[in-house]
Amino acid sequence: RVFGRNAAAVSAALRGAMAHLPVDINPRPPRRNSFEVSLVKEDGSTVELWSGIGKGPPRKLKFPQPETVVEALKSNLA
Repeated sequence: RVFGRNAAAVSAALRGAMAHLPVDINPRPPRRNSFEVSLVKEDGSTVELWSGIGKGPPRKLKFPQPETVVEALKSNLA
């Protein structure tokens, strides 16, 4: 549940910042107890925008603030 809520919040923030950008949640099975956000560019390369692996405890450190991911996205698209 916690992962789903955070995924929905980050997804909404990304869609709000870049409406034309497609957002997929878990296109392949996720790693257990991990939360990561990646950008797949048009050339097929992948850029990691956020990784909670190695963060925490407390558990809340494993999840990004949606604004942090939006800023990382904008800096990687610029």
